[in-house]
Amino acid sequence: MIIDCHGHYTTAPPVLEAWRTQQINGLTDPALTPSRADLHVGDDELRHSIEPNQLRLMDERGIDLTVFSPRASFMAHHIGDLHTSTEWAALCNELCFRVSALYPERFAPAAMLPQSPGVDPATCVPELVRCVEEYGAVAVNLNPDPSGGHWTAPPLTDRSWYPVYEKLVEYDLPAMVHVSTSVNPAFHTTGAHYLNADTTVFMQLVQGDLFADFPTLRLIIPHGGGAVPYHWGRFRGLAMALGKPPLEEHVLGNVFFDTCVYHQPGIDLLLDVIPARNILFASEMIGAVRDLDPRTGRHFDDTRRYTEAAGLSVADLSGIYEHNARTVYPRLDALLTKQDR
Repeated sequence: MIIDCHGHYTTAPPVLEAWRTQQINGLTDPALTPSRADLHVGDDELRHSIEPNQLRLMDERGIDLTVFSPRASFMAHHIGDLHTSTEWAALCNELCFRVSALYPERFAPAAMLPQSPGVDPATCVPELVRCVEEYGAVAVNLNPDPSGGHWTAPPLTDRSWYPVYEKLVEYDLPAMVHVSTSVNPAFHTTGAHYLNADTTVFMQLVQGDLFADFPTLRLIIPHGGGAVPYHWGRFRGLAMALGKPPLEEHVLGNVFFDTCVYHQPGIDLLLDVIPARNILFASEMIGAVRDLDPRTGRHFDDTRRYTEAAGLSVADLSGIYEHNARTVYPRLDALLTKQDR
């Protein structure tokens, strides 16, 4: 199989964005605030949003299944308060679940959490539980910066995050560490903020000892790890200066990277520096980069062709495409096993 561990519902029906706009307007005029029941999306609308878009590209690129979560830039945890985020997360998670129910062999649901700046992360636990128990979520997205580019939250190694980690460990559920929209004009959302966050979180994990407290916790750092593979020597040296064990012992038992890197030299570097067992196939389509590369005539986010051209062994390629994901996402493995796959 080829499993894409990083997919977002970027093509949701327009009524979802209209509901969100109304919710935001309701922050200044409560009379405008919609209820969840005000959003009406039929199954045919979901099919129309998926079949000519994600499903078509999956078929063209030979991707069997996508781990499917709400649109990352739309999480926008900086907007409103905890109630705002709770209502929004519930709707977005429900739609991803419904897509997975319509195409159970092509999509597996992952959930966003109702985070809010300055709010105790423990408040996210009820939605996490609901999505696992009711929707069969196989992962969650965890935003290390709910402020939207101002980084007011403590590092992920801070004990305030521990209630979320405790529940993830209880459910044997991984988290993809993924920020949302940047409202800081110094940081472009997908070109700077996303990659900055990947790099920042890795360094937080190097500095801390999170996995001593949570030895079975698994975190996926997307977008090929940001600058991490490119500066692996720097991180190794910093770990030594901080008195930490080698990175292979300190973080690589719990931290994984995806293949959302959109050129061949970048994929080659990732695969050369990071052990194959720590890499999961992903494309993030239809996402940050949607155009054709004029140098190749292929889409930038067609990451399968880069992975195929990297000269990997059959065993490593099979691991990256399927087996690593089944190990890191045990609930996905159980779902696939139930489907006789």
